[in-house]
Amino acid sequence: MNLDRIMDLDIAVLLGGTSAERDVSLMSGETVINALGDLGAQARPLDPADADWWQALQGADLAFIALHGPGGEDGTIQGALETFSIPYTGSGVLASALAMDKLRSKRLWRGIGLPTAEFEELSSESDWEAIIESLGACFVKPATGGSSIGTAGVDSAADLEVAWREASRYGERVIAERLIQGPEYTVAVLGEQALPTIRVESDNEFYDYEAKYLSDDTRYLCPCGLKDSEEAELAALALQAFTSLGCQVWGRVDFMRDSAGDFQVLEVNTVPGMTSHSLVPMAARAEGIELPELVGRIAHLSLEGD
Repeated sequence: MNLDRIMDLDIAVLLGGTSAERDVSLMSGETVINALGDLGAQARPLDPADADWWQALQGADLAFIALHGPGGEDGTIQGALETFSIPYTGSGVLASALAMDKLRSKRLWRGIGLPTAEFEELSSESDWEAIIESLGACFVKPATGGSSIGTAGVDSAADLEVAWREASRYGERVIAERLIQGPEYTVAVLGEQALPTIRVESDNEFYDYEAKYLSDDTRYLCPCGLKDSEEAELAALALQAFTSLGCQVWGRVDFMRDSAGDFQVLEVNTVPGMTSHSLVPMAARAEGIELPELVGRIAHLSLEGD
């Protein structure tokens, strides 16, 4: 792939924002800016939390979206950029909105026969005892959150209600998902290619914010230990889950493997983290793609589809 095209462009890297994932986004954006600089491209940071960011964006040849969470990853910024015909990286409005909404994406996957753990939407009217009886131990999470913020594992009705109240601080809609006891895997997607699978191991109760961004003890295994046939099965499932939502260019699909050995889709991330602990750069490196080339490919593929 010829990346020379991006060297003459004015690239605005959108980072920060106002979501609960602002700090992660700032780190991702810095990584992207440095990588673009290594390619010889002109990149400048723009933070939507700043009052004059939209005016500063005008005239940019490409908006590289490094925003995580609501407002940046849910179709909102994508819609604004499309309205003013500013090219941007990654998935479009509808795909971004669907992938960000765990409830709707899981309903879609169940509708087309893709495996995903049983779940319930929670509200103030929920029958906490009945949900625990139905799901057993489960994870509670904001339907439109990310980075495991507001997520908790519970195994009782009382804890379920408490976890719902905490998760609802990060979004009106909250889901409970059946706890899967098994290893966690993630598959990065670049263009139409599934990159090598990574197995994630954490000493924490689950792969939470601290394990993702702060801990040096989280283990990332690539090669992941699966048989070739199993990794091929997982790659195919990742591409199915990704394309079923209309996603494109790049992203990451997360899985758990249940006690029966079946892979269950957790979620699709359309703007994955690009920090020093992030998984997409790790998977790309295993494929022989270093960080500057990865960022360049994302920009190039986005412009190709524009």
